[in-house]
Amino acid sequence: MTDNAHLARETDATAIRALLEESRAAWNHGDGPAYGRCFTHDATDVTFAGTVYRGGSEIGRAHQALFDGFLKGTELTVEINDIRFYGADTAVVTTYGDVGKRRPKRLGKLATYTVVRESDGRWRIAAVQKTQRKRLMEAVSFRLQPATRPASH
Repeated sequence: MTDNAHLARETDATAIRALLEESRAAWNHGDGPAYGRCFTHDATDVTFAGTVYRGGSEIGRAHQALFDGFLKGTELTVEINDIRFYGADTAVVTTYGDVGKRRPKRLGKLATYTVVRESDGRWRIAAVQKTQRKRLMEAVSFRLQPATRPASH
């Protein structure tokens, strides 16, 4: 990779981190419309409960209802684990995170984001899949079938 290409990747990675920070800040302020603007117009959001929302407008609308209801006053914690680029305008981001009234001691959710650079040059979330981590099940699996343990674990 050339120095210019490496610099461009670093610039894009910084923009992607800023996008996820923007979505986190919108969540923490209970601002559904701002949260929805972090997504593409045709985005897919699969919650850890299995609910599927489509499009930034619907994602924002539904989350506003959640922020006004049982997610009122919650904070989203997100820690980026990995950013992998697939071409100049697409990246897959894996994160650890959780939601609660205060920062959790242990992050119990994983999320995989597909982010894209849109025609206006901004990165937005095209898809996100959230999964509740099952640590006990994972530990049992690794113990009974050691070959299931990821290399990075």
